Amino acid sequence: MREQLLAAERVQAIEWRDGALYLLDQRLLPHEQTWLLMDSATAVAVAIREMAVRGAPAIGIAAAYGVVLGARQRLAAGGNWREALEADFERLAASRPTAVNLFWALQRMRERLQRLKNDETVLAQLEAEAVGIHASDREANLTMAQIGMELIRKHQGNEQVLLTHCNAGALATGGFGTALGVIRAAHLEGLVEQVYVDETRPWLQGARLTAWELASDGVPVSLNVDSAAAHLMKVKGVSWVIVGADRITANGDVANKIGTYQLAVSAMHHGVRFMVVAPSSTIDMALDSGEDILLEERDGDELRAVAGQRVAADVPVTNPVFDVTPADLIDYIVTEKGVVERPDAEKMAQLMCRKRLH
Repeated sequence: MREQLLAAERVQAIEWRDGALYLLDQRLLPHEQTWLLMDSATAVAVAIREMAVRGAPAIGIAAAYGVVLGARQRLAAGGNWREALEADFERLAASRPTAVNLFWALQRMRERLQRLKNDETVLAQLEAEAVGIHASDREANLTMAQIGMELIRKHQGNEQVLLTHCNAGALATGGFGTALGVIRAAHLEGLVEQVYVDETRPWLQGARLTAWELASDGVPVSLNVDSAAAHLMKVKGVSWVIVGADRITANGDVANKIGTYQLAVSAMHHGVRFMVVAPSSTIDMALDSGEDILLEERDGDELRAVAGQRVAADVPVTNPVFDVTPADLIDYIVTEKGVVERPDAEKMAQLMCRKRLH
């Protein structure tokens, strides 16, 4: 399976080449593929905040490289570069509040920095850490793809109808995707009849990104409005909902793109299995439950307009971009460490004590 996925790799969102960071501008996809050259931690923070790069794992990876760029700039300026770099850490941390991978990656970079004694090797050491974070996420994607595919095979056999929400593919990670990695692996094994993709308002990540990724891989895909999901579960024989995550708490509650919670409720009603796929870096054991998660709300103009064309009435807008799915609505959480079935606090703690699967 690993070799098949590697051979099928077509999309990347982040490239580190010759000491430079390039981000594929996801705001312009699928009609235009433009790479942005990042020259500072500030530029990376802006790219994250404005969603040129998005997806929890990809945000963390980009931020790690942003620290390298910040350190290079601060060292060149001279003076107390460590104190100056702290401002870059803070700027990157403030770019998106919900995705825990961002804070996990920044902590990894901070810990590596604190272990360094010789300023002459700072850039090389920080670069090695960022590259390691990137490579580790890619390997985790491969492992999760295999695990999730085996769950689908075990429970349902061939020719499954799947539904996914937002974009948890190669564009959102350092490799093949979390939820879409599983879907890709299942397709390669002949387990997929059809994939339904929610458009995912208001940024249309499903319509613009997920549908494009799956179609590029030859996966049978159909796009639908978000509000059609329950109807499709009832009449189209959907057997699995498979999604990613931006943060998972110690009890197994999952924060993900707004609309995920209502999918889980509908899936429970229709007897559809619900799978969350995310690396262990998405799990925040410091938070007891989803009620402790700070959920990002964005500008109302994202909802008032489509492609710059205003379509809404002149009324106040509520625009949360994440919601929390309670653990008791989730059948499986799939990570590179293994699977948690019907998650709760005890099972999550056991998972985080395991070594990584290979």
